[in-house]
Amino acid sequence: MRKSLKRFLPKHEAVRENRWLRPFSGTLLHPRLWYLNRHSAAGAVAVGLFCGLIPGPLQMLGAAICCVVLRVNLPLALIITLYSNPLTIVPLYVAAFAIGDVALGSTGSVAFSAPPELVGMDITGWIGAMIQWMAGLGKPLALGLALLAASLSCAGYFIVRGTWRIWLIRQWRARQLNRAPRQRDTG
Repeated sequence: MRKSLKRFLPKHEAVRENRWLRPFSGTLLHPRLWYLNRHSAAGAVAVGLFCGLIPGPLQMLGAAICCVVLRVNLPLALIITLYSNPLTIVPLYVAAFAIGDVALGSTGSVAFSAPPELVGMDITGWIGAMIQWMAGLGKPLALGLALLAASLSCAGYFIVRGTWRIWLIRQWRARQLNRAPRQRDTG
């Protein structure tokens, strides 16, 4: 499983050669941020799923900071944050709003409004419009985002750990079956 995942992940040499990331290379080139095993992959998926719901363009920065603090696989976490993109962000925020509304017990007290039209805006106008939209949705959205991020993160962590363990057990059993005929032939 590690070999198939490593094909899709960038190498740490890309960080070393990038002139913008070079000042942080001491931190970003820590071996545990690039090593891929069951623990680092599960942690990276959890970090990526959690930070993917951070509003605005700060998702990858948040994921990178969490990876440095928690020492989990950096490239995998950054890739996982891409699950929230322009196609999925509105359904995710609608779900988060509904979760927050139910958790607060205020069903229907704050109406969900459509996100602002962002076509033709510059980055400062876009950020301002998004902040204003999210502030208008208030507590239900904020609580819902935290609950959704935490639940996705926990589910992702345990799914990766379980899937990796099942894959390992199958590999061990296949190896034992391959060894069994050879042992009978020599015995």
